[in-house]
Amino acid sequence: MNWDRDLRQRAAAVRQLSLENVLAVRGATRDERDRSKWHTEQGPLSVNGAKFINWRRGVGGGGAIDLVMHLAAIDFRAAVTWLEENFAVGSVAVGTRTDSTIDKLCLPVCDDRSLGRVLQYLTCRRHLPASLLAPLVESGKLYADSRGNAVFLLVAGKANRPVGAELRGSGPRVWRGMAAGSRKDSGYFWIAAPASRSIVLCESAIDAISCCAIDPNRICISTSGARANPRWLKGLIARGYEIHCGFDADEPGDNAATQMIALYPTVQRLRPPAHDWNDALAERR
Repeated sequence: MNWDRDLRQRAAAVRQLSLENVLAVRGATRDERDRSKWHTEQGPLSVNGAKFINWRRGVGGGGAIDLVMHLAAIDFRAAVTWLEENFAVGSVAVGTRTDSTIDKLCLPVCDDRSLGRVLQYLTCRRHLPASLLAPLVESGKLYADSRGNAVFLLVAGKANRPVGAELRGSGPRVWRGMAAGSRKDSGYFWIAAPASRSIVLCESAIDAISCCAIDPNRICISTSGARANPRWLKGLIARGYEIHCGFDADEPGDNAATQMIALYPTVQRLRPPAHDWNDALAERR
C-alpha cells in the first residue's frame, strides 16, 4: 500500500507537465502548417492544452502520463519513471533505470542501395555539406536503411559503441523516430572539430551537423529531443568542456534550456539565429 501511495504522489508531480515539452523531448516535430499537430513515433497527434488525440489510431488521453504511455507503448509506472528521468522531478533519482525496463537495441539494417537517396535528401533538402557527411558515412555513424531512412548512430565511449539511432525519413512526408531500444542516456550522435573544448547541444543529428557547418570550431552533439538532463551531460561538464544549450528557438526549446541551466549553472544558452540550426543553415544558402 505504501508503494501504491508513493506511485500516486510521483504521478501527481509529473502529470501536469506540458504536453508540448514531452513531445519535444521524445523527438516529435510540430507541423509547420497546423501548430496543434505533431508528428510522433506513433503517427500524427492533435494537441489541445492537456489533451491529445491520435486520429489515425483512434486513441486519445489527457496529461503527460497518458501521452508517454501512448508514445512509448509502456505501462503507467514506466511512464511516470520516464517523465521523472527526463524532467528531473519526483522521488526517483534522475537517470536511474532498471534493466527490466530496457528494451533490446534493434538497429535498422544498412542498405547501400538507398544511400544515394538519403544523401540527396540531406544535401539538397536539408542543405548539409557533403564534405561533412562523407566522413560520417565512412565511419558508419550515418547510413541508409531499406526504407530510405537516414540512420544517425548514437554511440558511447572511445570505441563509439552503438547504443541507439535517430531515424529521419527522406521521403515527401515529414517523419522522424528512434531505433527500437535506443538508450539516449548512454550515448549520443556527435560531430566534432579537432581538439575543440566547446560543445553545442542540439535537438537532433541534422541540427548538430548544421551547427557544425555554421561553426566548425565546436563539438556538436544531438540530445535526440529537447532533454534538460541527459545522464551523460554531468560527465562532460566535469571534464571541463564549455557547454552551450543550442535547443530550438521556441517554447519547448527555451523551457528545456531553462531547466538545464537551473540544474547546471555553467551551461550557457545559445539560441539558434532561426527556429533551429538547420533553418539557420538554409538561410545562409
